[in-house]
Amino acid sequence: MSLFALDDREALRLASRGTPLFAYRLDLARDAFRRLRAALPPRVRLAYAIKANPHPALLAAFAPLGAWFDTASGGELERLDSLGVDGSRVLFAGPGKADDELALALGMGARIQADGLEDLGRLERSLEERGSPAPGGNGAGTRDDPLRVNLRVAPATGVSEGARIIGGTGATAFGVDEEGLDAFMAEAAVFRRVRIAGLQVFAASNELDSERLLANHRVALAIGEGMAKRHGIALELIDLGGGLGIPYAEGEGALDVEALGRGLSLLLDEHAWFRGELVLEPGRYLAGPCGVYLARVLRVKESRGTHFAVLEGGINHLLRPLLTGQAFPARAPGLAGPALRQTLAGPLCTSLDRLGEVELPELAPGDLVMLGRAGAYGFTEAMGAFLSHPTPEEIILDGPASA
Repeated sequence: MSLFALDDREALRLASRGTPLFAYRLDLARDAFRRLRAALPPRVRLAYAIKANPHPALLAAFAPLGAWFDTASGGELERLDSLGVDGSRVLFAGPGKADDELALALGMGARIQADGLEDLGRLERSLEERGSPAPGGNGAGTRDDPLRVNLRVAPATGVSEGARIIGGTGATAFGVDEEGLDAFMAEAAVFRRVRIAGLQVFAASNELDSERLLANHRVALAIGEGMAKRHGIALELIDLGGGLGIPYAEGEGALDVEALGRGLSLLLDEHAWFRGELVLEPGRYLAGPCGVYLARVLRVKESRGTHFAVLEGGINHLLRPLLTGQAFPARAPGLAGPALRQTLAGPLCTSLDRLGEVELPELAPGDLVMLGRAGAYGFTEAMGAFLSHPTPEEIILDGPASA
């Protein structure tokens, strides 16, 4: 398993055009989608989490493969709308949705993931004001045919996340707390144009252990079963969220997607009451391995026993190492020699601008550094406007750079 989408020769060839830059290989992204699709039961839908990388070329690569899409902003909805993606394959989530974003999601016929009574109330008012049926297959939004939405529930117990990025069981801005679910459902019954018909539980980030993922999915199905029994809801969809991880270091085991698929099949057999569709929201798993980041060394120095290599870009291009404490895998294309532990720093005027510690041949000004697994949570997650450095180029490849 390679941690890099390009080999050294390909990286040097691309870098000769100018750096810093991101490069994404669409062939690798498609391969990841097909591999995951083949491993899962037919009732599982794959909704690409656009927040991982919203580049239109990636969205256009996944759409013909039957992908659904997980969105969390009006901008992401607009990207799909401009590509002509059918709204029936679009989920719209997020803990704070603006009125115009809800209107856009309604107009596209997207499936809306509600986070609270406020979402339901604004949808009810919007449907009353429209005066015409809502588009799509989620219900017309009339009293006789209410709009069907999903409800995000924050589990009380039983889920785990190695790094608390988006899930877990503590206090959260997302969704309805599980312990308040019954009271919520009683209050939601007042709405006549909107009804809860699906469930979303998102409880993990970058998980490499299929059993831990499946344990979280069991919690989601148990919550759904309770909703069905206590409130008479025939759930049409249960969204299990994302969390499908990729290794960022040599020696880390890859996620066993075949084991995940077998486990989901068993869960569906165990929960015969549920006849709807399951949804997974892979983002990093699909986009991460397809991308690299290339930047040259501007200067090197030693400070109190630490070797620094200052690159053209830092947290203004890649924020993940600061958030997680884990560096991207690193190579120095074309450079040989004994490995030296070095700290990669960026050009920003803050001591927070660090891309982590790496083992590479001793770097010098002008040397090229390639960071792998950079196709997900790269530039669009970073502090791109901080200190007004130039925006890195994003290059799309459909095969190696030499193709």
